[in-house]
Amino acid sequence: MNAYLQSVILGIVEGLTEFLPVSSTAHLRIAEAMMKIPLDDAYWAMYTVVIQAGAIFALLLLYLTRILDFFRTFPRGERGDKNFFTHPISLTIIAFTCTTIPALALKKWSDKHLGSLTAIAWALVIGGVIMWAVDFWASRSDPSTEHVEDMNILQAIWIGLCQSLSAIFPGTSRSMSTIASAQLVGMSRPSALEFSFLLSIPTMLAATAYDLLKELHPSRSAQLAGVEPAHVVMTGEHWIVLIIGFVVSFIVAFGVVEWFLGWVRKHGFTVFAIYRILAGGALLIWGAKLIGQ
Repeated sequence: MNAYLQSVILGIVEGLTEFLPVSSTAHLRIAEAMMKIPLDDAYWAMYTVVIQAGAIFALLLLYLTRILDFFRTFPRGERGDKNFFTHPISLTIIAFTCTTIPALALKKWSDKHLGSLTAIAWALVIGGVIMWAVDFWASRSDPSTEHVEDMNILQAIWIGLCQSLSAIFPGTSRSMSTIASAQLVGMSRPSALEFSFLLSIPTMLAATAYDLLKELHPSRSAQLAGVEPAHVVMTGEHWIVLIIGFVVSFIVAFGVVEWFLGWVRKHGFTVFAIYRILAGGALLIWGAKLIGQ
């Protein structure tokens, strides 16, 4: 299979799974393994992060009016009862910071010990069980926070720290981590989902920029991160493959986000939790045979 077709397939997988709480990282790695793409290949590792920006740009386009309203009302908020530290923009930055510090501190260890398909399978199963239990509990409790505008700084810190788990444990799912942690601190399904979307924007854009820097300026970025320099040379074909994946993920994600919002408002997250458990279990039992390992 040529690299262009592989990129189309991976772009579809990314667009479908980035905002669903099923782990786009897990699905991308499984798809790569099935297509015989080496999971430790530096270029494809960078590729899987960068194409996520395509999905993020789709979200930016869909949420543009909402985001502009947040900036327009900063720092007092729509109701005039917020300040610099309690406005949704500030809370997003605080949560992002709480994600970044532990994620960067443990990235080298995570890449070394938790990148296997077995680890990803267990992350899918355990995350599915947690998500199912949290959504079941939350559906029988009255949320204390109905809207993102009503969040507080402690909730933002907690959600940011929990999101870092998705960077440390591949397969956990950034979306699952933020949604479940938000529900645990009293946020409603819609507000948990909206804050998950807001937090995904700086998180994924920063991850994309970091990986591009690592490839374009390997010596400098490696020095900053304390790791060995990368040795990928970005050829013309590499850039074309990357652009294909980016564009496809953008188009697919654009169609998925609105559907996901509608589904969650009516049905919750149970179906995604069940899917995670089944997918993780199948990967544990048959994964090695299916991907030829």
